[in-house]
Amino acid sequence: MPSRLVVLASGSGSNLQAVLDHGVGHGNGSIDASVIGVVSNRIDAYALVRADEADIDTELVTLLDGEDRRDYDTRLAGAVASFEPDWVVLAGWMRLLTTNFLDHFPDRVINLHPALPRQLPGIRAIERAWSEALAGERSESGVMVHLVPDEGVDDGPVLASRAVPIDVSGTLEAFAATVHDAEHELLVETLTKLCASDSS
Repeated sequence: MPSRLVVLASGSGSNLQAVLDHGVGHGNGSIDASVIGVVSNRIDAYALVRADEADIDTELVTLLDGEDRRDYDTRLAGAVASFEPDWVVLAGWMRLLTTNFLDHFPDRVINLHPALPRQLPGIRAIERAWSEALAGERSESGVMVHLVPDEGVDDGPVLASRAVPIDVSGTLEAFAATVHDAEHELLVETLTKLCASDSS
């Protein structure tokens, strides 16, 4: 039976689209899984549009006025748990999760980060890598997929990573596009392996 994926996304959902394009029911499907729900914290997230177009259930869980992070994460966990996922995929999810969420899905939350392991944790990793390259401090960055066992920032057990060279004769936009392409490929490859082991 295909694995059940819930994707959390705050933005455009390009990584979500990569997963949709390679899931069960698609001609080029390699992932033995179906996205059964997409959850966002932003009403304007294009990921929700992508999900609607693919006839996938969505849930909008926005932060309430004055709401504590942990209280929010408890509500978020309830929304995600209602889909009964095998894996929770953070694909452009722009909130740090607390144990109020993570403890509901032990060893089942996967994050995608546009940097190599133990490098450039947190936001704007692509822009920071580019700035360091312009300063002569680095020649490559990369992408990684890792588990999220706790509240550490982009430092969970690494499932896969890939280096991406930085061509400073080009533009930040071109570098960002190369990183995003690598993200899509690595996420699909990693989920293909994980979901194959689920069904074996």
